[in-house]
Amino acid sequence: MSKIKIFGLGGLAENGKNCYVVEIDEDLFIFDCGLKYANSNLLGIDYIMPDFTYLIKNRRRIKGLFITHGHSENMGSVADLVKDLPNIRIFATKFTKFVLTENGINEKNIIEIKPHRKINFDNNVSIFPISVSHSIPDAVMYVINTNDGAICYTGDFVIDPTMLGAYDMDLGKIAYVGKQGVLCMMCESTFSERKGHTSPNHRLEEFFKDVVKHNEKRIIFSLLPYHLYTINDIFNAARNTHRKIVIMGKKLQNVVNFAILEKYLDVEAGIIGDLSNINDDNAILLISDERTNPFANVSKILHGYDKYITLRESDSIVFAEPRYDNNEKALVKLENELAKFGCNIINIPSDKVILHHPSTEDLMLMIKLVQPKYYIPVKGEYRYMVNNANLANRLGIKAEDILLKQNGEVITFVDGNLVDKMEKVKVNDVLIDGISSEDVGELVIKDREMLAENGIVLISATISKKDKVLLVGPEITTRGFIYVKDSKDLILEIKNICEEIINKNITPTFVDYNKIKVEIRERLSNYLFEETECKPMIIAVVQEV
Repeated sequence: MSKIKIFGLGGLAENGKNCYVVEIDEDLFIFDCGLKYANSNLLGIDYIMPDFTYLIKNRRRIKGLFITHGHSENMGSVADLVKDLPNIRIFATKFTKFVLTENGINEKNIIEIKPHRKINFDNNVSIFPISVSHSIPDAVMYVINTNDGAICYTGDFVIDPTMLGAYDMDLGKIAYVGKQGVLCMMCESTFSERKGHTSPNHRLEEFFKDVVKHNEKRIIFSLLPYHLYTINDIFNAARNTHRKIVIMGKKLQNVVNFAILEKYLDVEAGIIGDLSNINDDNAILLISDERTNPFANVSKILHGYDKYITLRESDSIVFAEPRYDNNEKALVKLENELAKFGCNIINIPSDKVILHHPSTEDLMLMIKLVQPKYYIPVKGEYRYMVNNANLANRLGIKAEDILLKQNGEVITFVDGNLVDKMEKVKVNDVLIDGISSEDVGELVIKDREMLAENGIVLISATISKKDKVLLVGPEITTRGFIYVKDSKDLILEIKNICEEIINKNITPTFVDYNKIKVEIRERLSNYLFEETECKPMIIAVVQEV
């Protein structure tokens, strides 16, 4: 018998940043290590990752990191974790391993695994990966076998019998695990509000065939680079059309080349063109998009900044990628500009989905197959998790056995029974700007908000070190606050206030520089708010020579 703890460092009550920890006695297992992309309110932030403080403190207990599949929500922060834990072992399937190495992970850290082959650890603990269907090949769910029963983490999945090969889902093995006794299951919630089955609404090959058939001129597909199922549908749609598909960008080319080499893609001979085919009237161009800067490549082409592609009025632009809440405005603005240019804009129809996640019927089927004693909704906004919980309750799981938690809240099992210890692990969002792995922090974001909303006022002055008199200034510089030429009286009064404060704090023997800066900030802040109802950032620089 053992003591088991389960908690999320990310992924609970949010979309993305999935990272879940399962502790079995002294052993610690990590499942996924993703990121989420910042919305427009987090000025300048590229992405948000989990707080790894707990993992760093317990590094000696970590047995490994297990990645379900190669999407950024599930593996986007692995490189950041490896910087802190350079010797961590990462378990991943073949295509997921390729994605990890493409994102800078050293192959020495990665242990390639295959579905349905058990990985044994100490104390009768083993981990069993089972293949599931998703929009990327070699996706798996994980079953952690313990003395007290199995713990299942589904990862992302969709139930569709037509998805074969590297996209196949082994429902028989999932049902077998359910028959053996499952202590608890962590199941994703992203589409829990969608009625019915996701399949066949995620199948887009016929839609793409219709696009290719009815648009004889050049077509540009904008897509995410690792949504290989979508890329495969586009290749199938272009079969026997005598069109050349040109793959733009090194990352997308690497993905397609690897997928062809490993037979994840079945591509018609001669269908892939090169740069000489870009301007063909009937060419099909694939451009990949990064969610850190959504639709940036299409925008670059539209404004004439692309090195190879010049937009034409006869072009059709297909946005073969999902719409998210934080990129909706950017897409609408771009579509307006494309419409003015004269292009034909094509979006995925509202009755279709490009994301591969389980809807209500899929979730209930998974619950029936696994038959967990305890049920833990994960992955998604809190309302999605609640809806997922309601589905489990409809299927007979008691309300007290459905565990709705937020990041950091610990679920504890002792000898296979739930023990409510109200334990909590400290977690935070780590905000990443640029290539630095250091947390930008909330104070920096607040400063950026203040600068964006109210601007900045800079006061500079120079004092004589020898004579203790004001030599130069105070000089007033503003950015994003007022137009100086139209506000001469206000600038003059700011200068007078600062000069008064500086002279008041100068004595023949001592200058209190700290007091000068504090008084300038306080008095100017009150004065400027009374005059303008704005609170600009005020920075005072007083030096001596």
